[in-house]
Amino acid sequence: MAELKTKPTESSVEEFLNSITEEPKHTDALAILEMMRQATGAQPKMWGSSIVGFGNRHYRYASGREGDWFLVGFSPRKDNLSLYLSYAEIQCDDLKQKLGRYKTGKGCLYIKRLADVDTGILKEMISRAVQKLSA
Repeated sequence: MAELKTKPTESSVEEFLNSITEEPKHTDALAILEMMRQATGAQPKMWGSSIVGFGNRHYRYASGREGDWFLVGFSPRKDNLSLYLSYAEIQCDDLKQKLGRYKTGKGCLYIKRLADVDTGILKEMISRAVQKLSA
């Protein structure tokens, strides 16, 4: 079974986020950092070279594959902000209808900028993901 390539590092979250020169991506990343810090009560940690993760959880799939991952995280990518939430929260229709402009992947929520979404709804989605994964 292949080993997970993305692992926690000792790299500085602050240095990584300060290297983002494009606005509003830099400001949005700092806002998401604070939302996730408040939802988890955890300090951020770099996972690989471009993901900021919060908390820690061990997972095990029915296939037998298992590993460690963060509770919630995000990455300010070139085209969008990728938020890593639980699959169940990404599919949460009651909140998605009110969120604003976004796209989804299997366990990711993609937004261009925070101005495109209702940040109160986004905070609720993050909080629900943390609650679900912490249970």
